[in-house]
Amino acid sequence: MTEFDAEKFDEKYVHYFEELETAYSNAYQELHGQYDSEVLRGIDRQILSESEPVYEGDGTFSVRLPDDTAVRAQSLPGDEETFDTVLSAFTDAIERELSRLFEFE
Repeated sequence: MTEFDAEKFDEKYVHYFEELETAYSNAYQELHGQYDSEVLRGIDRQILSESEPVYEGDGTFSVRLPDDTAVRAQSLPGDEETFDTVLSAFTDAIERELSRLFEFE
């Protein structure tokens, strides 16, 4: 595992690309089977592929969603409540995985 440096996270795709891919993939695998696979896959491809992981400090991460998330969500299967539930679970899982991968947990 690469040692985490908050300053390097500003250029995360240069320094931490592998860790970011792993966090997103692990989060997807964690939720696979718990939620409708079409909704999960749609969120992964339509929303989270354009998201931005952010280091908030103190070992905490967040996921910044694209500005047009609501527009993108309209093309996904399922209702708004399902979308919101799955998106929230997915971003929470990504944030946990980032903390775990960078050994804050």
